[in-house]
Amino acid sequence: MEGTMRHLPPEPLGSEITSESLYLRRREFIKGAALFTGTAAAVGTGLQLLSRRPTGSGGGGGGGGLEGSTPTVAGEVPKPKRPRGPYDTDETPTPYEDATTYNNFFEFGAAKGDPAENAHTLKPRPWTIVIDGEVAKPQRVDLDTMQAWFPLEDRVYRMRCVEAWSMVIPWLGFPLAGLLRRVEPTSKAKYVAFTTLKDPTQMPGQRTDTLEWPYVEGLRLDEALHPLTMLAVGMYGKVLPNQNGAPLRLVVPWKYGFKGIKSIVRISLTEKEPPTTWNLANEREYGFFANVNPQVAHPRWSQATERRIGELRRRPTLPFNGYAEQVASLYTGMDLRKYF
Repeated sequence: MEGTMRHLPPEPLGSEITSESLYLRRREFIKGAALFTGTAAAVGTGLQLLSRRPTGSGGGGGGGGLEGSTPTVAGEVPKPKRPRGPYDTDETPTPYEDATTYNNFFEFGAAKGDPAENAHTLKPRPWTIVIDGEVAKPQRVDLDTMQAWFPLEDRVYRMRCVEAWSMVIPWLGFPLAGLLRRVEPTSKAKYVAFTTLKDPTQMPGQRTDTLEWPYVEGLRLDEALHPLTMLAVGMYGKVLPNQNGAPLRLVVPWKYGFKGIKSIVRISLTEKEPPTTWNLANEREYGFFANVNPQVAHPRWSQATERRIGELRRRPTLPFNGYAEQVASLYTGMDLRKYF
């Protein structure tokens, strides 16, 4: 692919800011592909999606049923309300309406509103994920089975787009580390590669040459095993909407949003650094690491400040998106301007 893309996304205009709306209750349940049931302790209070009750222990990040939990009717709000967890930011969450109507998902179009308009064509069930590569236990697993392995955790994270806008989103999911440990990485495993579904019948944006399809992403293994890194199956206490990456997406809060690959169908552990979509599209503008760094400008705009959706004034961009205390040690000795 050529070094520059045909259609690079412009920096969003201030006029594109969506008006403030009420933040929907993030502990509200809905009936989706699986049933949200129960409450339990798992880094604060977690939820578990149970399409079937697992047998034996879950391994890795928890697993097993939520023993002793109180069944909850779909649409009912559990009480008491979950206390703030150790991974949560105390910043005000972005309104649900904004987070689900203003985002990038090029498989459904290049404009911010296209995913919400077009993603109804995606069929998030049935859904299987292949986990392979440098692992002792490669497997193909149904997503509902995978969800039953782990207690789900509700985490409120900052999200910073490379286009210099940001949100605060309550995600529902489980640590990626639990899944990786379950398949037992070999000594050769140094990276984790992710692949999105490729199906132009479900994803009309893939009928264009905007990007090279399927969308691919990658992390270093230590990044993937970090406690902040999670696989999300929901947001705001609801099943993950199609336009936000249903039914399974990656969330790495200290990196720019394009690292958060959506609609994942394959997770492969590799010895060599895997290719990533935006790096393939334009290596000069989009590095493999994509750590939020206010001191490294994008070639076409500054990263020193950001526009929080719902706010009129710009705010300073925080190193590692405010997670420097937790993750800066991963990059000790690295030139973060060269390895951006």
